[in-house]
Amino acid sequence: MTYLVRPLLAAALLCLSALSAVAFDTQARAAYVLDQGTGTVLLAKNADEPLPPASMSKLMTLYVAFEALRDGRLTLDERLPVSEHAMSYKGSTMFLNTQDRVRVEDLLRGVIVMSGNDACVVLAEALSPDGSEAGFARFLTQRGKQLGLTHSNFTNSNGWPQAGHRMSVRDLAVLADRLISDFPEFYPLFAESEFEFDGRAPSNTRNRNPLLRLGIGADGLKTGHTQEAGYGLVGSAKQGDRRIIFVISGLEGETQRAKEAESIVNWAFRQFDEKTLARAGEAVTQAPVWRGAQSQVGLAPAQDLTILVPSLGGETLSAEVRYSGPFNAPIAKGEELAELVIARSELPEVRVPLVADRSVPAGGFTVRLRSAAEHLLHRFASGPAPAPAPTGEGDGEAEKSAPAPTPRAAEADAEQPAEAPDSGAAAEN
Repeated sequence: MTYLVRPLLAAALLCLSALSAVAFDTQARAAYVLDQGTGTVLLAKNADEPLPPASMSKLMTLYVAFEALRDGRLTLDERLPVSEHAMSYKGSTMFLNTQDRVRVEDLLRGVIVMSGNDACVVLAEALSPDGSEAGFARFLTQRGKQLGLTHSNFTNSNGWPQAGHRMSVRDLAVLADRLISDFPEFYPLFAESEFEFDGRAPSNTRNRNPLLRLGIGADGLKTGHTQEAGYGLVGSAKQGDRRIIFVISGLEGETQRAKEAESIVNWAFRQFDEKTLARAGEAVTQAPVWRGAQSQVGLAPAQDLTILVPSLGGETLSAEVRYSGPFNAPIAKGEELAELVIARSELPEVRVPLVADRSVPAGGFTVRLRSAAEHLLHRFASGPAPAPAPTGEGDGEAEKSAPAPTPRAAEADAEQPAEAPDSGAAAEN
């Protein structure tokens, strides 16, 4: 049977009540805000709409380049040639020419700080399966799907306006999260505010990210702008132990982009706080055990349970533990048995697996005999099961027996409520 149990941490949840957080009203065509530590989506507007990403899609080229560096297929000091095709790109460039052989490290800074379209193509042609930018773009689409980019398609390496080159803001946030998590050794490059290369592009040396100099914890990642895409930014900021990742797209100008980005960062950090509700291995409730050396087992999160809540509180949060039981012994410590569901009015619900906090071996002969006797007495007291309704398929159809229990769930009375120790009768909160 399925149990809905009020866990012992309910008291902590009930304390988190006051005013609700104010939703952010963005002017962007599409926007996405993620609290990285808890995985909480704070804002999603047109999050899965494929849009022209402009230079923000350079992040995908950077991800693949970082993979190549990690795998040894590239080195930071390696010098790469510049093709006619790479040199032909206009817009933001490093002003490379076919006489150059450029260090990979300089190309990376050229992409991140200078937004160099030509630098992207040099990296793309070096890493492309067939040596072409088009072949590299096809590889980006394939690799993107492996990373979970479900609404992205690449036709070039740098976001130059081209039919079919699209990314969603959610995909850009997923990509930013992967860059931060997968490549901590390279991520500091995104916080660099200036790169002069060899002095040949004096008008294009400063990072266009408007947040880097504001002292609000911003440390990445990439701006983008074309006439078709408008102004956009993939940003991230860290304050204390919290990090947020956000994407905005389709704004009307640099000033609007800068104000919107700063407002999102301030809103995300000021309106929400992390709360640790339970520590790893600490039981939040107890569940009954069938035929075990112990009659109960604790249900605990495998990792610290930290959630995001409005800074000023929020409507009362509720929590319940869901499982099918009692559980058949033996039970191994760390075995996943249940799920904790925390409902929040202003934010998505949180679902956390719960595991056994200790091992429970099977009981001996006496325990098994007592369990069998209790089961028979309970069945006798409950009376015979009602006969099934006529099916119309013939007279005298034999009464069907109840289905056998699952391997993990023991046979139990289907309407008997569970009890959570020290928390009163079980109930759905």
